[in-house]
Amino acid sequence: QVTLVESGGGLVQPGGSLRLSCVASTRIFSIYAMGWYRQAPGNQRESVARISTGGTTNYADSVKGRFTISRDNAKNTVYLQMNSLKPEDTDVYYCKAESVTQGYWGQGTQVTVSS
Repeated sequence: QVTLVESGGGLVQPGGSLRLSCVASTRIFSIYAMGWYRQAPGNQRESVARISTGGTTNYADSVKGRFTISRDNAKNTVYLQMNSLKPEDTDVYYCKAESVTQGYWGQGTQVTVSS
């Protein structure tokens, strides 16, 4: 069992930046691919960014060039740096740890982009 705790969400003006963090409670963090997802009420959860165990990254087209995912295996932490935020980025953001056989979700952190 892996527990994930996200932090760093909040209210930011359009054009602003936030950095989300997700800390995992596991001794084998490095074996998990990590991802950030987001979901608005009534909508499906969508993938935002993903980083493999080897550091390969993938992004949704809507965030390419604005968001950056990274990981620090020594700190059991994955980050999502979000720049040039837009109102349409407003959502609850979730962290996910993925192995070959299992997936674990965090509880989510709210990001609101509004003036």
